Amino acid sequence: MEKIRTLYSIRKDIEGHLGEKVTLKANGGRRKVLVNNGTLESAYPSIFVVRLDSDTQRTVTFSYSDVLTKTVQLVFA
Repeated sequence: MEKIRTLYSIRKDIEGHLGEKVTLKANGGRRKVLVNNGTLESAYPSIFVVRLDSDTQRTVTFSYSDVLTKTVQLVFA
């Protein structure tokens, strides 16, 4: 049986991995899947920030609801 995921449990899980390498799979729409590698930089009450490895100046932000709805998938290394 799959564990029930809530926004609070997703947030606590992500906060436990701050500073770690992560692989992002994001739904880009129209059958596009964007895959990026980066570092989980910070977590705020409603969003988290990932600094991409490909460009040191570029960061992307996602909400915890994106993880809940599986728009974004995180794989920690």
